[in-house]
Amino acid sequence: MERVINITCTAGIFDPYIPPEGDARLSTLSKEGLRQRTEQLKQSAGSQLAVRKIKDHDPDFNTKGFPARAQEIFIEAHANLTSFNKENLHSLVTERCYPEMVRGNRYKTLRWSFLESLEPPRVVHVRCPDMVSKGNLYGQVTVRMHSKQTLAIYDRFGRLMYGSEAVPRDVLEYVVFERHLVSPYSRWRMHGKIVPAWAPPKDPIIKTIMIPGPQLKPWEEFEESNYEVPKPKAVQWHK
Repeated sequence: MERVINITCTAGIFDPYIPPEGDARLSTLSKEGLRQRTEQLKQSAGSQLAVRKIKDHDPDFNTKGFPARAQEIFIEAHANLTSFNKENLHSLVTERCYPEMVRGNRYKTLRWSFLESLEPPRVVHVRCPDMVSKGNLYGQVTVRMHSKQTLAIYDRFGRLMYGSEAVPRDVLEYVVFERHLVSPYSRWRMHGKIVPAWAPPKDPIIKTIMIPGPQLKPWEEFEESNYEVPKPKAVQWHK
């Protein structure tokens, strides 16, 4: 059986960044903060080698200026997601990231806005793997973003399923950006997000269900005042 291989992007995140537990809350002066700072210094050795490889193909790349551009791509990608602009979204996210972003959004209305950055975005992890053949390099840069956002998801009936447009939330994200370095027509695109194991669970989505109504004949009209919603029957569960 033949399988299509896409070489414009990789199929995953190589050597993913492991966010320190308590990030954005833990002081670097504490004992745990100092230990995590030491681990970050060890990881930075591999990042420095990867940065050199990326600069060989992208001379304009630097870890100080890249986070601002990465945040622009992040905001533009989510803005095109809410407006369902598929053409622009494909130019901002990789073929791996696209299905993850649009999955489950059919028949829904998204309202998202980026309010402000609580901390300046910064590069925390850089890797430069090769795929298929030696020298076919891909650059992967993980950017830490701590910002204030609003998100509201409405179902096809206009009922709120998740979030709120009026209540902003502090969001800490680790976003991975990728570029096919050996291709002259490539660009930096959003490739995925790293969710830490210690991240709190998301709020459950409120789903809309249909309440069964009376069986009407073609010549009959429904009178809401005379109809009583049936209560679910009690079920005895056995172990």
